[in-house]
Amino acid sequence: MVLELKLRKIGNSVGLVLPKDALSRLDAGEGDAVYLTDAADGGIRLTAANPEFARKLKAAQDLSRRYRNALKELAK
Repeated sequence: MVLELKLRKIGNSVGLVLPKDALSRLDAGEGDAVYLTDAADGGIRLTAANPEFARKLKAAQDLSRRYRNALKELAK
C-alpha cells in the first residue's frame, strides 16, 4: 500500500490525517497512540505497537524460559 498524504495545519501544529484503510491496517482509531521508529533503510515506520514494550516483553519471555525451573520452585 502506497498512500500520498498531505500535511495540514491543525491549530498551531501540523498534522497528518490517516485514511480509514490505513487506520484499519494499523488496527488503530481515534485516541490511540501510534509510534514512529527509524527503519533500516533510512526511512521511518509508523506502527500502533510500542516497539520498546515489545522488546521488554521478549526479554521477559526469554528469562522466563531460561529460569523456568527456578521460577517453579519459587512459586511453591
